[in-house]
Amino acid sequence: MATLVKFPARHVARAHTILSSTAFIVALAIGLLYHYKKIVRNSVAEYPQEFFPSVSATIGDWYPERNLFQIVIAFTSGPRLGLVYLHYLLHSQAWNSRVPTLIFISGILRTIACAGWVYVTSYDDGEIHDFFMISYLALNIPWMLGCITCAPAQTRRKRFFLSITPLVYFFIQHKVYRIPGAYTYYSFVEWSLIVFDIVFDSFSEDEFTHMIYIGDGSLTVQASKDVNPKEKEPQIEPETLKSPVPHNPAVAKPSFRSPKFQVPPSWMPVISFASSLYLAYIFWSIFTSLPVTLFYFSIWELGISGHELAILSTLSPILLSSGLFLSWARSRDGSTTLHAFSLLGLIAFVLDKPVHRLLLVFVASIAVVIKQVVDWSAIDVEYQSILSGLGLLLHSLSKHANHSNNPVWPIVNSSSGGYNTIGLALALLAIYEHHTRPLPPLQDKEKTTVANVPFRGHWLTAALPLGSLIFTLHSLLSESSTLISWCWTGYLNSRPRGPLPHVHGSLTFIAQSIGLLLALILISCNKIDKLAHVAWFAYGSAAAMILYRERNWLGYSGGLNFAIFIMSIIPIVFKRASDAAGSAGNSIGKIYFTAMLVYCLLLLASIWTVAYAFVPGGVYLRERTDIVMILQMASLLPAFHWKYTPLPERKYNVPSVLTSYSRAALACFSIASLLVTLYRTPAGFPQPFKPGPRIMTVGIWTIHFGFDNEGRDSQRLIRDVLEDMSLDVVGLLETDLHRVVFGNRDITRVLVEEMGYYVDLGPGLPSHTWGAVLLSKFPIISSKHHLLPSPHGELAPAIEAVLDVFGTHVTVVVAHNGQEEDPLDRELQSTELARIMAAPYPRPVLFLGYVVTKPHAPRPAPYEILVNDGKVFDIDKDVCIAHLRRCEYILYRGMYRTSYARISRGKVTDTELQIGQFVLPEYGTTVVDESEEARYLRSFKEDLPVDHWFPMSYYEYNGGRAGHVYHVFGTPLYYKIPKPRDELL
Repeated sequence: MATLVKFPARHVARAHTILSSTAFIVALAIGLLYHYKKIVRNSVAEYPQEFFPSVSATIGDWYPERNLFQIVIAFTSGPRLGLVYLHYLLHSQAWNSRVPTLIFISGILRTIACAGWVYVTSYDDGEIHDFFMISYLALNIPWMLGCITCAPAQTRRKRFFLSITPLVYFFIQHKVYRIPGAYTYYSFVEWSLIVFDIVFDSFSEDEFTHMIYIGDGSLTVQASKDVNPKEKEPQIEPETLKSPVPHNPAVAKPSFRSPKFQVPPSWMPVISFASSLYLAYIFWSIFTSLPVTLFYFSIWELGISGHELAILSTLSPILLSSGLFLSWARSRDGSTTLHAFSLLGLIAFVLDKPVHRLLLVFVASIAVVIKQVVDWSAIDVEYQSILSGLGLLLHSLSKHANHSNNPVWPIVNSSSGGYNTIGLALALLAIYEHHTRPLPPLQDKEKTTVANVPFRGHWLTAALPLGSLIFTLHSLLSESSTLISWCWTGYLNSRPRGPLPHVHGSLTFIAQSIGLLLALILISCNKIDKLAHVAWFAYGSAAAMILYRERNWLGYSGGLNFAIFIMSIIPIVFKRASDAAGSAGNSIGKIYFTAMLVYCLLLLASIWTVAYAFVPGGVYLRERTDIVMILQMASLLPAFHWKYTPLPERKYNVPSVLTSYSRAALACFSIASLLVTLYRTPAGFPQPFKPGPRIMTVGIWTIHFGFDNEGRDSQRLIRDVLEDMSLDVVGLLETDLHRVVFGNRDITRVLVEEMGYYVDLGPGLPSHTWGAVLLSKFPIISSKHHLLPSPHGELAPAIEAVLDVFGTHVTVVVAHNGQEEDPLDRELQSTELARIMAAPYPRPVLFLGYVVTKPHAPRPAPYEILVNDGKVFDIDKDVCIAHLRRCEYILYRGMYRTSYARISRGKVTDTELQIGQFVLPEYGTTVVDESEEARYLRSFKEDLPVDHWFPMSYYEYNGGRAGHVYHVFGTPLYYKIPKPRDELL
């Protein structure tokens, strides 16, 4: 072959360094020279608060720096791709594995992502620019880790990783808290990332000691005859030379070396256990965040939107059917790469648009499920199953401590109760520890190969129980108050009939811990097969039946026993699946794919039971939670032995030291749950905002399942408005969030724990409604839940409660009626509500409801039925005022109405907040005059005491608060209290 061109390979790396450095330096210099004040300005502040430009503003906002940068960076693409290709050629010669191929793929994708944020600037499209930038940062992780792993010498640096944490911190300070000057510090860190990135690739010069020969249509890379003088001296310490060379190839390969500081050897098992536990927590955090992130679109569409297909990411174990992919996923580098991709689910919170967050969570779910399945199919499956149970408990505990929201979910950020940055930093440390962890004596081949244990039965009998178990853990035990919501029925004699979510949720947690502890004890005694006896299944089935059929404390006791049962069988079910995968011709992909398919089908079935009016085929599962529960238990059945035969003993069990750590973790978690309950429980009893003047301020709000218009948790936004308006009694609708797709959340937790309300959660999950909640500053004497007649459409919930309002018994009704598509349902529901309100006549009544009707609409429309048959008054029936009202209504009797306000939805929900203010007659007296003339004595606020005034900050001319203003009228409406007739005479 005739050689046409010959040059050292290091010139490729040098050209890349020079061109990329030139592109950024030229853009920065020209930008500072011509457009300094323009490129330091941002949406929060300008010069002098901001005094240094970001990378995005420097390279993308102004001519000519933008154009020069893009031209030079285009020339950089050749050396950059060449550098990636050379790494592949050199690493593939030294490493007989697929690691170089994976590095090559990540390098190509990294280059594409770089082109994305370079040529689509923040000025063109901020969201697309941020997406490519985040993708670039994420792809840097496998690229750099791979290059470090394959490098023959420790020539790389890790400063890139050290820069990520301050980068995220200062970006949040700028983007979320909008702190002037924060973006400048973010810019310094961003530029440091660019510098470290270029320097990192520049070190390739030290590796590229080869010559490149380009001939007739061919390219050859050969070792150079000249040896670098630096390489003449041995680089290995004398002590190392004396050590024997390990025979295990996994140990012999170059590895990612730890920092120079040494951790005491006695700490290493504890650190490794904590790291593994936290990674299990991250799995459950990402896994449970997927349905929450995608269902935001379904509730806006009121039907299937197409985004539901993202749930198919949980079927990613099918990829493990490929032997090549399975081998890579089992390797140390493959495991680290999958963990790195799972971080996308934690980073998603920084994105504003819900669809972009869903995209990242979708990718993260694929990676995290694959990684978890690899662990579940390993030979130490008992230990991995215990870790998964502990991770679920930690997930539940974090929600219990954080107002029922996982603090690293993408639907929360720092303003809505998230601790995402801390969670991400801990995840990075855990992944680092996992990657650098010393390999155990029985290494890769024995450790990561599935157990070779004879398995009797069809592989499907292993997949079905696993899918059912994962769904049961997710749907019932991923939130400590979910079981309570199943059993809640209200108040009797001023006391709750059953457990309260914010008070007794820790009991669920303790029951789960007992179940997992039972499994641990039996594993350590080598008697775990005792839990596979049919008698134990009978115990779990009886507990499930009690949970489903009974209510209050009896039903909750069934739920606690069911929690013990489910947690205790985790090792059995996971072990059975692992054994089946090992005995059935290494069919990991088939078994775990089927298990996740069972999970998906049960998830959809559980939603069909309540969303039957909006989904195809919903009529077949309408209100049939019993069928779903029967399917769950029936799918678990193959994991048990009807004729007692001990399971074959396994060679490996959970080491005693790890058993001790697991027991300690369970004890710590249980104690922490009790301490959290004590800390979160409000001190004292709720008190009304204005007890002196006997004022009761009420509100009705449909809160769209706790999602704001940006797809984030809305608890704190709701709290701020309710606190500003001093609402004593609140009806919240669309609140039954104890379902997988809503995150198994309790929307009242912030309001109860921070504002101090009595709470009635309304009809629970087995009632198949969308939920209703009553919050009251006044004691709830008694309450009753109603399922309003709904022969055709969705079930309508109602709460009938008697409150002790300044010594007067007031009946409060909170209801959510059906839609216009079912006129018969609406008529029957309105008739029942009218009956409920008329029953205590003439005692005071307050109705807070969602009724799709126009004011003054004649029968069979709901308005006339509710007002006339219910013997109540509209809060304001004036045609000019009421004509724009359509959904929410406040009706009353036996009180003086003094004000009425309608507040725009802001970004909290899709429906306005309506507020009414009432004064209770003196104790022992009644309203003196309920004539229309007396009820419509309109007034200016200045004619009423200041206690009756609503906040001035919500007037539109004052700018409103957080997007909320008094709308429709532009002001609250005020009314005088009529004087007694004898005073008029």
